[in-house]
Amino acid sequence: MEKSFDEQMLEKLNALRTQKSVKILAIESSCDETSVAVVENGRNVLSNVVSSQIEIHTRFGGVVPEIASRNHILAINPILEEALKEANCTLDEIDAIAVTQGAGLVGALLVGVTSAKALSYATNKPLIAVNHIKGHIAANFIAHKDLKPPFICLITSGGHTAIVKVSDYNKFQMIGTTQDDAIGEAFDKVARIIGLGYPGGPKIDKMAQGEVGTIQFVKHDAFENSFDVSYSGLKTAVINYVHQKMQNNEELDIKNICASFEHQAIEMLTKKAIRACIQENLKTLVLAGGVAANSYLRENITKLGKENGIEVLFPPLELCGDNAAMIGSLAYYNLLSEEPAKLNMSAKPNIPLE
Repeated sequence: MEKSFDEQMLEKLNALRTQKSVKILAIESSCDETSVAVVENGRNVLSNVVSSQIEIHTRFGGVVPEIASRNHILAINPILEEALKEANCTLDEIDAIAVTQGAGLVGALLVGVTSAKALSYATNKPLIAVNHIKGHIAANFIAHKDLKPPFICLITSGGHTAIVKVSDYNKFQMIGTTQDDAIGEAFDKVARIIGLGYPGGPKIDKMAQGEVGTIQFVKHDAFENSFDVSYSGLKTAVINYVHQKMQNNEELDIKNICASFEHQAIEMLTKKAIRACIQENLKTLVLAGGVAANSYLRENITKLGKENGIEVLFPPLELCGDNAAMIGSLAYYNLLSEEPAKLNMSAKPNIPLE
C-alpha cells in the first residue's frame, strides 16, 4: 500500500534528525516584513532577505493589515528567489520548509503559510510550523553560537512583552507578561501623540539620547510584587500630560517627554528580568524582539546585569526585528523533537507561548 504524503514526510523528517547538515528554507510574513532565509543546522545563516513595508505604513501612522497582506503577496516570490540565490543553493538542496504559523496578522500569516505549504508539496520536503514569539528568542542562537538553555529571555516587541524561562530549545515557561499594551505598542502610541509618527520606538529612542528625563508620569507600579507589567497607565499618563500642556498653550519639551517615558517604560521591565534570573538561579539573560534594539534598554540592562553577576546577551540589530533567519533557527530545533506540520495546517493569529 502506497504511503500517504504525511507518512512520507514523517519518514523524511526522522531521517534528517541524523543528517550531519540540514538546510531549512524559512518564510516569515507575520506583520509588515516579508522575509525568506536559508539556515543550516539552526545556527549558520546562508541568506536572510527582508523586504520591509515601513515606508508604506508610515503614511497611515501604523500597520494596515489589508495593505500588509497585499504587499506580502507581491514580495514573496522575488524574495524567495533572492534568498536562494544569496545562499547559493537550489530548492533541490533544501531539506525542509519552515514558516511562521503565528502569532501575527491573519491575512499576512496566510501568505507565508500558503506559500510554504505549496513549496512543501511541490518539492516533497517536510513542512515545519514555527511560533513567531519563540522565533525571536532563537535569534540569539544565531548571534551567540555557544548559547544553550537554560536561560531567561526578555521578549520586547510591538505585539509581545514577556519574561520567559527557556529550559530547553523547545521548553518555555512564562514568568511574567504585560497585562495590556506591549512595550513596542506603547512606544508607537506615545510617538503618535507627540507628533513623531510611526514607527515610534526608533524615533523616541533617537530623541531621548543624551536626555535625563525629569517627568514622573507614573509614581507606582501596580504589579511591583510580580513579574507582570502594565503600559496602559504609563501611556495614558503621557497622553494626559500632552493634552494638558496643549490646552494651556504651553510648549512641549519633546526630548524630555521621550526620555522620561522611555526610561520609565524600560526600567520597570529590566529590573523584573534581572529579578527573574536571580529567582531562577540563572546567570544568563537574553533579549529578543524589535525593542531589543533600543539603546537605553541595552545600556540599562547591561549595567544591571553586571551589578548582579548576570551575563546579558543581545541579537544584532538586523535580527531584532521580524526576519526569517530566526524562524529557520527555531525550525531546526522543532525538527529534532516534533512531527512535521500537515498540509491542512492553518495560520494562527493568536498562538500561546507555552
